[in-house]
Amino acid sequence: MRSSRLTALLLHLQAVRRATAAELAAELEVSVRTVHRDIAALQDAGVPLWTEPGRAGGVRLMDGWRTSLDGLTGDEAAALLLLGAGPEVLGGLGLASVAAAARTKILATLPPRPRAQAGQVRQRFLLDAPGWFHREEAVPHLATLAEAVWAGRRVDLRYGDLRYGDLRYRRESAAAAPPGPSPDGVDQGRVDQGRVDQSVARRVDPLGLVCKAGTWYLVARHRGDVRSYRVGRIPQASVRAETFDRPDDFDLAAWWRAGSDEFARSLLRWSCRLRLSPAALRGLRHAVDPFAARDAIAGASAPDGAGWRVVELATEGPDVALSQVLALGDGVEVLAPEELRAALAETGRRIAARNA
Repeated sequence: MRSSRLTALLLHLQAVRRATAAELAAELEVSVRTVHRDIAALQDAGVPLWTEPGRAGGVRLMDGWRTSLDGLTGDEAAALLLLGAGPEVLGGLGLASVAAAARTKILATLPPRPRAQAGQVRQRFLLDAPGWFHREEAVPHLATLAEAVWAGRRVDLRYGDLRYGDLRYRRESAAAAPPGPSPDGVDQGRVDQGRVDQSVARRVDPLGLVCKAGTWYLVARHRGDVRSYRVGRIPQASVRAETFDRPDDFDLAAWWRAGSDEFARSLLRWSCRLRLSPAALRGLRHAVDPFAARDAIAGASAPDGAGWRVVELATEGPDVALSQVLALGDGVEVLAPEELRAALAETGRRIAARNA
């Protein structure tokens, strides 16, 4: 790590010829004290640079001196592929300084004008991926999990909520094992000094990490079954020395996409039959779940004489369905079930009476 940073510092000075310690620290995303130590190390190695005091001073590299050490390390090349994910993602994965070094090396190879244009990008464009009102979740073990993913090493972890004096908890699944020793040789749950720890223990093969709208998930294999674990609900994680064989045909993006679709569809357990006007049919995709809208439109009946069509809409339940059909205005008629038709009619009467 340090050799990569020293190379990045040297290449940056080679490109700008002079910079203050504070400027170098900002460029490499380290402390000023670290910059001073790195400068001393380069001087000891025979690099012709020196420092000058005063407002016009800084760290200088002798005119005309250049180095050919401009190649990227494997970690730097990997970090470049994640630069578009934003500083929060890189920082969480422990790649912030590596990415800064890679960026510095690339900028150092550019002529002055393209280098200046590239530098302006960070000042004029910003990617802020999480949505509004998103509270950042603590993920103290993210870097540990990232290390295990990179190295292909097994991980012992606990998964679930830790609560004090409260027996409520979230389990990995409804079928999670009860407290006690597991076949993996670790406890499934415990009580320690008033703290109710109902987290489950797992020994997993970490296959990848996914950042979804600012929330991190670990995708891992447990006893042959690949599943996802929310990293913020992992209170303990340790990397084992043993490695595992990664499935040759496993594609992280494809698995996540399929799993996300399956999860979204699993919530749609209640259905209703609607008769929709042409305008309501067009607005359906804005009022209901995208999967439900797509399936309903694909299976819609032929239009009647007035252009209205009958659809089967999957939704999460009667209360959700009521709010969704209300969003369609007067372009909807509920054909079934009767309870939803009655609820819509009653809501319409209340609205009419209140606005009479």
